[in-house]
Amino acid sequence: MSRKLENKIAVVTGGSTGIGLETARQFALEGATVYITGRRTAELDAAAASIGPQANGIAVDSTKLADLQHLVDVIKARHGRVDVLFVNAGGGSMLPLGAITEEHFDDTFDRNVKGTLFTVQAMLPILGEGASVILTGSTAATKGTPAFSVYGASKAAVRAFVRHWILDVDTSRRLRFNTLSPGPTRTPGLVDLAGPDAAQQQGLLDFLATQVPMGRVGEPVEIARAAVFLASDDASFVNGIELFVDGGQAQV
Repeated sequence: MSRKLENKIAVVTGGSTGIGLETARQFALEGATVYITGRRTAELDAAAASIGPQANGIAVDSTKLADLQHLVDVIKARHGRVDVLFVNAGGGSMLPLGAITEEHFDDTFDRNVKGTLFTVQAMLPILGEGASVILTGSTAATKGTPAFSVYGASKAAVRAFVRHWILDVDTSRRLRFNTLSPGPTRTPGLVDLAGPDAAQQQGLLDFLATQVPMGRVGEPVEIARAAVFLASDDASFVNGIELFVDGGQAQV
C-alpha cells in the first residue's frame, strides 16, 4: 500500500510539541523525511527521537533570519528541495484591551507574522515543483475571544498572506499555499494559557468544549491528519483555502 508522502522532504516549524509534533509524526508515517524545528534543543532532540529515524531536529528561532537561512542551507545541501512546508511555529498569550503592552504585541506578531513570512520567503527558492505550503491559522481570527485580540489579529494576517501569495508565485512551479485553522485543541500550548494548576487547565478545556458544536476540544492527531491531506497529492487542486478543523466552531 503506497503512502501519501513517500519520498517527500517535509519541514515542520515548531515541531517539538503539540500539533507540530503530531503532524511531523504523521508525515513520517506517510513516508516523508521530516525536519522539525524549535528553539529548545533538548525538547527538539527528544521529539525527533520519538518520531523515529526519518526525523531530524534543527534548532531554529523562526524570528531570526540567520537561523532560517541555516535551515535552508542544511536541507539544500542534503536534498536540494522541500516538498512540504508546514509553518506551525508561533503562539501567544492573553491580555485584554487596556492591558496590552508593546512587548506583548511585538512578541506575538514576531512569532506568528514575521516568523511565518520569513520562513516561507527563505524556503521559496528550494520549494520543489508542486510543493505544498501550509500555514497554521486559528479560529481566533474569525471568532472573538476575550483578552485574545492581538493573537487573533496576528492569525488574520497569516490568512491574508495565503490569499496574496498564491498570486505572487510563478504558476509553472505549481506551488500551493493553504491555511489550516485548528479550533481548541488539547496541546501544552493551550492548557498553559490557564497557568500551571491542573484543575484550572481542565476548567479551560471544559469551557472551550462548550463553544464547539461537537461538544469537545480537538486532539492533535485530528489536526495532523488534515495537514497530511493538504500536503499530499490528494489536495493537488486545493489552493488558497482556509481549512477549519474545529468541530464546527467557526461556522456558528
